[in-house]
Amino acid sequence: MRNFKTLAFAAGISFVGFAGQAFADPVCGMNTGEAASGAPIIVGGIHGNAAPGDFSASTDAAKAYFDCVNANGGINGRPIDYRVENDQWNPELAAQAAAKLVDDAGAVALVGNGSFMEMAVNSQTYVDKDIMVMASACAISECFETPNIVSTNQGPLPSNLGATQYAQEELGATNVACIGLNIPNNGPWSCKESISLMEARGGAGSMALLNPGAPDVNSALLEAIASGADTILMNLPAGLAIAVLKAAEEQDLRDAYNWIAPTPLYDLSVPAALGDYWDGAVYVNAELAPFSVNGPDAQNFLKVMDEFAQPDDPRDTFAQSGYLSATYFVKRMLEMDPADMDDRAKVSDAIRSISGYTSDLMCGPYYVGDAEFHMPNHAGYMTKIVDGGFEIIRECYEYDSAYFAPHIAIEKDLGLR
Repeated sequence: MRNFKTLAFAAGISFVGFAGQAFADPVCGMNTGEAASGAPIIVGGIHGNAAPGDFSASTDAAKAYFDCVNANGGINGRPIDYRVENDQWNPELAAQAAAKLVDDAGAVALVGNGSFMEMAVNSQTYVDKDIMVMASACAISECFETPNIVSTNQGPLPSNLGATQYAQEELGATNVACIGLNIPNNGPWSCKESISLMEARGGAGSMALLNPGAPDVNSALLEAIASGADTILMNLPAGLAIAVLKAAEEQDLRDAYNWIAPTPLYDLSVPAALGDYWDGAVYVNAELAPFSVNGPDAQNFLKVMDEFAQPDDPRDTFAQSGYLSATYFVKRMLEMDPADMDDRAKVSDAIRSISGYTSDLMCGPYYVGDAEFHMPNHAGYMTKIVDGGFEIIRECYEYDSAYFAPHIAIEKDLGLR
């Protein structure tokens, strides 16, 4: 999800700003146009960047937004000192990163986090230290089923459900095989709910799991086919999902199955990588607004990245999520009493009180709440690869699953439904 840059991302987008007016500058925080000069507020972020992947887009975008905020008055005159650590997908380094930011630096919150490893290793640490993590690139159960982490991205479980639901309702799917990574808190956890959805609707489902250290996509594809499936759900990073589709192409399987995927395959480089063979035959769920949806936040995200990020920083879904997490954090901090901004406990309580924040990048309202679990983003779009791009084939829709019953109950209590 790191293959396209600003020009590719923005192709065909008209930069029309708020109230229909063209704007030259991004809108950030207090938007004073003057640099913040007070005592810094320390905020941390942790990403994973090593084999098997690079999740740094989320912290890249959060940093860009914070830099923009610092150039526009900061938080009531105080700049954000954003410190980022890379856990390199190593559990020991993940623990060290959290200790460095939370204990040594005294960060009041973590924003933009994205890593399989650090969330699994540090979720209890965040509870023990009473620090909230406004994450952006979550892909494991601990990120959504522990009390001190909340993300703007959906992760694989909801996005799989969105893809599966569409396939059952619109493509005639009756038996879905979910190909995922054999990481207990990732592949089995997220495939299971899509299987449950199919079974609840009178269908069937199964999973074929890849060894993350040595993934054999051909064997997984054969296992999925042998299950009797009529639909293949590629619950994988984009590179591995492309490999599955290439293996299927070698066997000329395009028309024999429905081919569906969660958000990781929503990458503007994917249609060209797949080629004409797959045109019109691959359906991809999008957890945030597709890039053709040109709302004010979508435009502002690009402007922030163009002015404050590095040219080679991705403009992708994880980056959108990092931008959103950072904007929501700044919005809540600006609502706080300035005297409380160095008090981690008060900042944590303030984050928990977030309710009803909205953005054109996200289908539903963002909220946190004081719960043992958090998954505010569980509605999205469905797209199809067509003519070298992605066509929106279903606008914002709620995912239907018993898994979301406790989340919906909280939303009702907060008056968001």
